[in-house]
Amino acid sequence: MKAGATLIFDLDGTLVDTAPDLLASLNVVLTRIGHREVVPAELRHLVGHGVRKLFERAFTGTGADVPDATLNAYCDEFLVHYRANIARFSRPFAGVTETLTALKRDAYALGVCTNKPQDLSELLLAELDLTRYFGGVLGAGKARFTKPDPRHILDLIETLGGDPARSVMIGDSPPDVAAARAANIPVIVLTYGYTPVPAAELGADAITDDFTQIPALVARLLTGNEV
Repeated sequence: MKAGATLIFDLDGTLVDTAPDLLASLNVVLTRIGHREVVPAELRHLVGHGVRKLFERAFTGTGADVPDATLNAYCDEFLVHYRANIARFSRPFAGVTETLTALKRDAYALGVCTNKPQDLSELLLAELDLTRYFGGVLGAGKARFTKPDPRHILDLIETLGGDPARSVMIGDSPPDVAAARAANIPVIVLTYGYTPVPAAELGADAITDDFTQIPALVARLLTGNEV
């Protein structure tokens, strides 16, 4: 495949297994205020829509909802703990580093489109030595819109100098698929990610449990395009 294709990646649950550190920081706050801990199996139902939604859903599952002002304070407390421990246990999923190396070598334009706050996204990528692969990172706070709004993806493609007709979204959850569909670009879903809906039911163009298959799947999806 010729150079020129643009690949847009989700972060949590797609590139990096962030669940251990998210869960630990979330439970620090929950247990301090008398709620039960969230267990790993529940986390996939909570992430993907930003920090506030993470807490709203966690409170719904572990106890009574709280007023907005209180919720904001809990979110701030979580962020302080999470920022200080963002890469304590989080690691790239199997095959991510070598696949990104190959894609960059082959002159793909690579970007990260995430609902994670911008500063945390940049910090996590730097801590795991992944920043070097990406020409752009667009997270909550920096993005004008966040997934599932298609403009989140389209703005990043424009930043990378790409063409939506020669772009593919790679993610793991409903907001990734919905944003890609609305942007009219193909989408690949990783089955190991954080989603309450089984990957096979998300309506992606391709699914895989092996990140190293991404180049082959991208080639297949863009067959017929001049890329």
